[in-house]
Amino acid sequence: MEMEREAGDGGHFENSVPAEHAEVVAALEMPPPHHEAFELSSHPPHLDEDEQTSVASQGGGVGGARAARRVWLNRTNWPAAEQQDAVDGTTGPVAPQEQRFCSNYVSTAKYSVVSFLPCFLYEQFQRYSNCFFLLIGLLQQIPDVSPTGRYTTIVPLFFILFISAIKEIIEDFKRHKADNETNKRKVEVFRSPGSWQWVRWRDVEVGDVVKTKNESFFPADMVLLSSSEPQGMCYIETANLDGETNLKIRQGLAVTSCLLETAQLDRFVASLDCEPPHFNLYDFSGRLNLRDRPALALGPEQLLLRGAKLKNTNWVFGLVVYTGVDTKLMQNSNKAPLKRSTLDKVTNSQVLILFGLLVGLCFVSAVFNAIWNSVNAEKHIYLAIGDVVSTNFVYNLLTFIILYNNLIPISLQVSLEVVRYFQATFINEDQEMFHAESGTPAAARTSNLNEELGQVKFIFTDKTGTLTCNVMRFKKCTVAGQVFEAGDQLDLTHPDAAQVCQFLTLLAVCHTVIPERDKDTILYHAASPDERALVEGAREFGFVFETREPESVTVRVLGEQQRYEILHVLEFTSNRKRMSVVVRTPSGRLQLLCKGADSVIFERLRDRSDCEITLRHLEEFATEGLRTLCCAVADISHAHYEEWKHTYHKAATALHDRELRLEEAADLIEINMRLLGATAIEDKLQDGVPEAIAQFLKADIHVWILTGDKQETAINIGYSCRLLTPGMNILILDQGSLDNTRDKINEYTQRIIREGSGGETSRDSDFALVVDGKTLTYALSYDLCREFLALCTSCRSVVCCRVSPLQKAEVVGMVTTHTAHITLAIGDGANDVAMIQKANVGIGISGQEGLQAACASDYSIAQFRFLARLLFVHGAWNYARMSKLILYSFYKNICLYVIELWYAIYSGWSGQILFERWTIGFYNVLFTAAPPLAMGLFDRACSADAMTKYPLLYKSSQLGSAFNRNVFWLWIFNSLFHSVLLFWLPLLAFESDVVWSNGRDGGYLVLGNTVYSYVVMTVCLKAALVTHYWTWVTHLAIWGSIVAWFIFVVIYSNFWPLVPVGAVMAGQDRMVFSSPVFWLGLVLIPFTALLPDTAVKIGVLWTNKSLEESVRETEVRNRDPSRIMQKERSSPVHAQERLAKYGYAFSQEEHGAVPQSEVIRAYNTNLPKPEGM
Repeated sequence: MEMEREAGDGGHFENSVPAEHAEVVAALEMPPPHHEAFELSSHPPHLDEDEQTSVASQGGGVGGARAARRVWLNRTNWPAAEQQDAVDGTTGPVAPQEQRFCSNYVSTAKYSVVSFLPCFLYEQFQRYSNCFFLLIGLLQQIPDVSPTGRYTTIVPLFFILFISAIKEIIEDFKRHKADNETNKRKVEVFRSPGSWQWVRWRDVEVGDVVKTKNESFFPADMVLLSSSEPQGMCYIETANLDGETNLKIRQGLAVTSCLLETAQLDRFVASLDCEPPHFNLYDFSGRLNLRDRPALALGPEQLLLRGAKLKNTNWVFGLVVYTGVDTKLMQNSNKAPLKRSTLDKVTNSQVLILFGLLVGLCFVSAVFNAIWNSVNAEKHIYLAIGDVVSTNFVYNLLTFIILYNNLIPISLQVSLEVVRYFQATFINEDQEMFHAESGTPAAARTSNLNEELGQVKFIFTDKTGTLTCNVMRFKKCTVAGQVFEAGDQLDLTHPDAAQVCQFLTLLAVCHTVIPERDKDTILYHAASPDERALVEGAREFGFVFETREPESVTVRVLGEQQRYEILHVLEFTSNRKRMSVVVRTPSGRLQLLCKGADSVIFERLRDRSDCEITLRHLEEFATEGLRTLCCAVADISHAHYEEWKHTYHKAATALHDRELRLEEAADLIEINMRLLGATAIEDKLQDGVPEAIAQFLKADIHVWILTGDKQETAINIGYSCRLLTPGMNILILDQGSLDNTRDKINEYTQRIIREGSGGETSRDSDFALVVDGKTLTYALSYDLCREFLALCTSCRSVVCCRVSPLQKAEVVGMVTTHTAHITLAIGDGANDVAMIQKANVGIGISGQEGLQAACASDYSIAQFRFLARLLFVHGAWNYARMSKLILYSFYKNICLYVIELWYAIYSGWSGQILFERWTIGFYNVLFTAAPPLAMGLFDRACSADAMTKYPLLYKSSQLGSAFNRNVFWLWIFNSLFHSVLLFWLPLLAFESDVVWSNGRDGGYLVLGNTVYSYVVMTVCLKAALVTHYWTWVTHLAIWGSIVAWFIFVVIYSNFWPLVPVGAVMAGQDRMVFSSPVFWLGLVLIPFTALLPDTAVKIGVLWTNKSLEESVRETEVRNRDPSRIMQKERSSPVHAQERLAKYGYAFSQEEHGAVPQSEVIRAYNTNLPKPEGM
């Protein structure tokens, strides 16, 4: 059912109501006991066939395939005998809301009290090492199988899980705390009988009438009933949902727009049928049912979405229809995923391979044990080899699995959790990422992805609130060949003063801004932030827009009031790229005032001879990243106007192709114009955004902008933040079909290949791709996805405009899934949550749009510029540190525990251990725990200043050169080589009874403790060899670990018999330390083991020194590394070309609920607005 809108005098607030609804108001003003005027009919409301189709559309809406929902308003006032359910047709007395709806509580946390344990265990046992240790712990419970005791594995495993659980609880508690801040916000809700109550957002229910005030967010999805503005209109900002900076207009139905007081709301009885929840932000179908009246259709024009903000409107009344997870905001969000770092994944796969090798070694050992037993059973009768258990192959296999299980370091998980926790603390405490203005620090909401920050290849960023401050400001203008800055004083004696005054008058008259007087100040409300900035700019020069009436505007020009009659408003559209008004000036002349893009204004000028200076100024403005508009005027004769008015009226009432006919009619009058000048508006970027993006590009990081804004605005911001450069080739992909999109992708791909064949790589070819949301739907389809991705990755920059939150996530998912690179998504609004969760790493901006993005992110920062330090310093450092920690943990464990394999060869494959049981347990706890922790927390190749100043240093971590499959196995073979030397050299040294001069033999433990000492010495010196940055903590960790072992031997060797522990160690300190062979070996054997490592390191430094090593050397020598960095190959510099477009951009809603021409005629700002009480 089409609802007629009232224009002209009847639309503004003079307590007037459309005639067809006069009976409604009369009914509301009467106090009948049963409120019969608004009771629902006992029969289903009638809709004709067309209305049923429109209401039931959009995915099985009302009356469609999916069950509809019915929402009641004031159902307690409804006669019970007439209540009817719209879904299944049953009748009878029912509760106020028959259907049960979800609560308005929203959570972005990973866990709940119920789900924590199963989800946590599922996540932990995705690590194969934990599964392996659980298996070992269970095997150790079998009697007579374990040579190392029953609890040496299961207890450390439980301790590791406990530490991990505590860390996860702490991190998720922060998410719950942030969620509670949102859920505990308060809003006014109308609760019968006739009273307003302040309730928390989480307590808002379907069917509540909510009063939302200006600059407040909507707590749920609501249908607009009425507002403080004429005809039930309101302005909303949806930047938090779709990234668009322009305001949108919503309008309630005429039958509800007169509900301006509490008493009227209390008497209003109705029901609302609507479609089930779905994710499409721009679709909504419903109907409002009134007693004895036809049902009224509801659409997106009446829907106020959770996450949107009320702007330029004192208050609105809204009926809640969707809450909590049913809201479109949450329908576009996904459950917080369980993310794992690349290092974890690579380690996990290598652990699986290592486990396979371990099982193979155990099987070989068990086979050799069986062979040795069969050969030596009769020879060594005293060993009782014939014992059933000893000769059982399965038992022996299990024994060797337990014996060799420490090849996979159980301590690694503890070290990782501890180091990650402190790395996250370093991020939280970094004063360089603290935003003093808002008092907001950086926050690591998870520590599992610290090292991922060092490997980012793609950055996907939102525009509004992330790159920009979402503040439009009039910066400068050019008139008559002169540039005027905002706030300049006008020289009225200048020869061109008349043109300047006419230009500023145009800015004050040609717009759709609504003024509101607040005491002595005039506030400007506008759907377009550009128009508001222009009107405010004109005010700075003394041309003040004061009053709007349905047919005119009043402007104070340098202290003198002037009234301009608004005859016609020719609205802005993307096709027209301009906006015009036909006015009657105070002197009675007819004029056309027009502002728009240079490309459309210049072709409509009467004389272009004087445009060169303006064009040059436009180019300068665009180079600065400013948004430009050209302004022109045309004088119209009365005869021409009368003829044109008739043509325009016919176009406005056309039944077919109305929009096209209106454009054609506008073209007839927007001719023979005279250029007045041009404006430059600054869409203010956040501090440091261009510099940060320049750093990312130098680090070979691809930066993509994903925004809901228009194409021109997105391109303009691309230039402002230096993602796009003047000499860059811009490829526009805005096709309307799958076939056209395929053809265009192939055409652009071939073009890049042709131009790249001249010697440039695709990365240096200086192409930028701009894609709109409609085309993106086809480009992301299964048929075109890979071709589209290949085109995108061949371009230096990609800008996606007019994209929905779901499309943002799909773009990020495409790159994350189909490339081997690490992706990072950053945004500040709820519309960015989906892509933040989809990327490998999600960054939330704690900005003006609330905390939705920050709550759903892995890390949050206050400003985009802090991302550079987060990646280049913390990311690169953490990656290098974690790589060393993991590699070193495997190295040190294999060095010691593979010796059990070598000893098995010597001991007849018996499963006998070489080392005392408690020394085995303390190896990863006391003697080698500190060095990896020190490396994981403090080691770094270059200083923070160098990392931020020279982005090329980031490429080392980005390429993953410090940790990959080859590097992992290189360390494994290195540790195997060391273990061979550390066992067989001492064994050879101890032959022929030369341990002491008296020829005595101290037994296997003397050999074991000697080998153990050499191992501790070697692995600690290895840590020193690979450490780049030494602190007192590093010194204490490495040298203290060696000293700790010798102190432990002295103390432990004297426990027994005072303490009934370690009887076999009694006197070992005196036996081992009194041997000159031991002390000679302590010097020679570790040196021999590390000699090849040292030689290789020196050789690499001499022949193939990395950039990091070169910079580190200059820093150690207190020299400037700039000379080294200048030698690095720089990207080719392309000559700047003349801009094809001169920075044009203009934000305004198109095809909104109410045309702008009707909006301005609905206002009379001389009249007071209703209070809504």
